[in-house]
Parts: sequence; C-alpha cells; structure tokens
Amino acid sequence: MKKILIIDDEVNVALLLSKFLTRNGFDVTTAATGTSGMEFLKNGSFDLVLCDFRLEDTDGREMLKNIKTHYPKTGVIIITGYSDIKMAVELIKMGAYDYITKPLYPDEILNTINKAFETHHALIDEPETATAGRSNNGKENKRQIPNNEFVVGTSKASKELLRQIELVAPTNYSVIILGESGTGKESAAKNIHLNSQRHNMPFIAMDCGSLTKELAASEFFGHEKGSFTGALYTKIGHFEMANGGTLFLDEVGNLSYEIQAALLRTVQERKVKRIGSTKEIDLDVRIIIATNESLQEGIQKGRFREDLYHRFNEFTIYMPPLRELGSDIMLLADHFLRMANQELGRNVTAFSPEVIECFMNYRWQGNIRELKNVVRRATLITEGDVIQMKAIPLEISNYRSPIFETVVSVPEPVVIKDSRRDLKNAAHEAEYDTILKVLREVNFNKTKAAEILNIDRKTLYNKMKAINLGK
Repeated sequence: MKKILIIDDEVNVALLLSKFLTRNGFDVTTAATGTSGMEFLKNGSFDLVLCDFRLEDTDGREMLKNIKTHYPKTGVIIITGYSDIKMAVELIKMGAYDYITKPLYPDEILNTINKAFETHHALIDEPETATAGRSNNGKENKRQIPNNEFVVGTSKASKELLRQIELVAPTNYSVIILGESGTGKESAAKNIHLNSQRHNMPFIAMDCGSLTKELAASEFFGHEKGSFTGALYTKIGHFEMANGGTLFLDEVGNLSYEIQAALLRTVQERKVKRIGSTKEIDLDVRIIIATNESLQEGIQKGRFREDLYHRFNEFTIYMPPLRELGSDIMLLADHFLRMANQELGRNVTAFSPEVIECFMNYRWQGNIRELKNVVRRATLITEGDVIQMKAIPLEISNYRSPIFETVVSVPEPVVIKDSRRDLKNAAHEAEYDTILKVLREVNFNKTKAAEILNIDRKTLYNKMKAINLGK
C-alpha cells in the first residue's frame, strides 16, 4: 500500500483529504505543521507528500528543499491557492512533481497522485535545472527553451515574457498572444506547448489569414470523401490532428463570422464532426491564438464574435516589438548569425561596431523576422569574418531615427482654468493623466494603449490630439 503524508495546517482540509485517499486505497498520515511533517518523514518512509504551500511555521519552498535533501526518493505535490501559482511553477522547477490548486477537486487530486505513482521510478532528487513534472507516459517533461526556437533575452520585456510563458504553460488555459507581425508569436506558442504536459503530443499551427471561407471548414474540421464536389479523398482537419496536443491559430481575426460560429460550437462542446460525416469525435485540444490586430476593436465593429473571444481569453500574452528589447537586439542577431553560419557553411564571427550601432538605432518594422532575414543575407554576402555596413540593406544602413522617435517629449496639457471648481476641466485633466500613464507603460505603443484603455485606435488618436499629446 502506497504511503502518503499530507501536510496542511487547515485541519478540515487535511481530514477530508485523508478520508478520501484512504477510501481509494492509500495509507495516509496527516501533519498540521512543517516541523511535525518533517518528524513523520524522519520516523517513517513515505512514497509521496502533499504539502500546502502556506504553513504556519514555514512555506512550500523550504519544505521542498528539506524533503529533497533528506528524502530524495519521496515525491512532492504542492497544494496552492490561485495567487501562488507562480511560486508553484518555480517549485516544480526545483523538483516538485506537480501542483494542485484550491478549491480541491477529488478527481483532479486522484488523477495527479496516480500519475505520480505511475512514474514512481522518476520521482528522485533532480538538479535544479528546468525539470517540471512528467507527462502521462512517465517521461520527464523538461521545461527548457529550445535554442533553435526561442531566445531568452536579458531585458525587462524579455524576462516578463518568459515569466508569463512559465506561468501559463503547465495549465490548460487557452491563450491569446498579441503582438506586431514578426515578433515571434508562433515561437512563443510552441514554447508554451513544449513546456506543458502535452509536450509529447502534436503541435499544429494554422494560418487563418490565408484561409478562404470555402476552405476554412474543411481545414478546421476535415471532410469525408465525396462529401462535396472536389472531395476526392478523406481529409483529417486540424482539430483532429491536434487532438491531445495544442492547436495554434494565427491571425484568427480574419475568419469569417460563419466559421467563427462553427468554431465556437467546437470549442464549447469539445467535439468535432468531419464534413459529410455523422460521427462525432471527442476532442482534448489546448487552443492558442495569435493576432496583430485588436480583437476588441473587431468585436465593436461586428467582425469578431464576443462569445468566441471570451472562450479564448483565459490568459493573454503581449509580445514586445523588437525596438523595445534594447540590448536583446544584438543577442538575437548573434543567435541568427550562428544559425546562418550553420545553414550556409560560413564562418562569420561578428558584427562591426557600425553595424551594431545601426541595428540598435533601426526601428525594425518587421521585428524579429526582419532581423533574421537581414542577418542571414549579410552572412551570405560577407567576404571576411566580420559583417560590415556594405552587407546591410540600404534602407537600414541609411536609416536615421527622427528626434521624436528617439526622445519622447511629453507636452503640457491644454490650459486648465481652475480644476478645483470646474468639473469638466477636472475630468479633462484626469483623462490626460490616465492616457499619458498608459502610454508611458507601453512605451507609447498606441495599439497596446488603446487595448488597455478599452477604446479603438482612432478614438485614442482623437483624444491625444484633443489633450495636446500629438497626432
């Protein structure tokens, strides 16, 4: 009989857990403090510990360190509240098997524990690398960012992006990834998948922007042979191909309203039916969508279904444009240089100081995709081992950043007569402060600012003009 130790200072929770697990065939012991829990571990052998993250005398981090140091073969599952999920993810990296969140659901608890025991041979002390749980087949799920897929920068924006990926990846949340074209939205989606427990299942990417209305249903749901003119063979749709894994929908805002309705039904019911078939197929698919346009603006204009938006919007990630990444620009450039050398059989080792300065000052409208193409081309045509300015396209090498783009000056607001007595002017001044605060937070990215302020871009431009914040 497998032995489980529950460490939780909420006596009622521990008692209910104990009764439930005992009924399911486990030998259960409970402890109300971290100290007493360690005493139980010292005096007896346990296969698994369920430890609440917040205890009266310690926390989950210290408990995990102690357990893994002294009892490396004992598995640990963290019990946490929603607000502590970020810390739970970090504890998983330190060697915890998994975490479960309050409120506790019996089926989820039992499923997690059974998976832990199925992989009991893997529940051993591991180094503090990017280990983060196991998949259903008992293999390790290493939460590592593959070098050829995703570059982790050192800027504040890059660190925040990585933090969000690490936070949401272990969950089954649907994710919306926002960002300009070329910022690496698909790479981010792929890394969410690779860092999840679905990592050994399919990752299927679908470009919705290239779909015609006629093709969309067949691409999403598949069709049977002979179901319509031209259906010469049976086709498996993207939902079915992604079953068990992750479906990434790029530029989902371009889908027709009719296809959005069919997509909503599939997402709600978690079933798919090929065109021409009467058989429904059960789905277990995580959905990640990406867009470089405001879906909220699409909702306001009647182009995108609000109910579908809320189905997708369980977690949102913002991909910063390349111009906001500072020194990470050259980190990415070096990465693409290594890739280009390997692809082209070259041995170019560096960029000249002039090229570095040029790269840092350029606005990179095409973002990471544009940088990658420029470096790849420069590597191909460079004759020596250092990339010089002559290998850089003229539109980049001749670029000169206007003063208003490099130094953002904030004008004074329009004159307020007496904000203490005039409510209209007081509201006007408050609106100015709010808009300016949001603009500063997003580095004057007007698209992002409009989304945060819950207005469309045209409205934002008009308000900025009205309060003397430019055109």
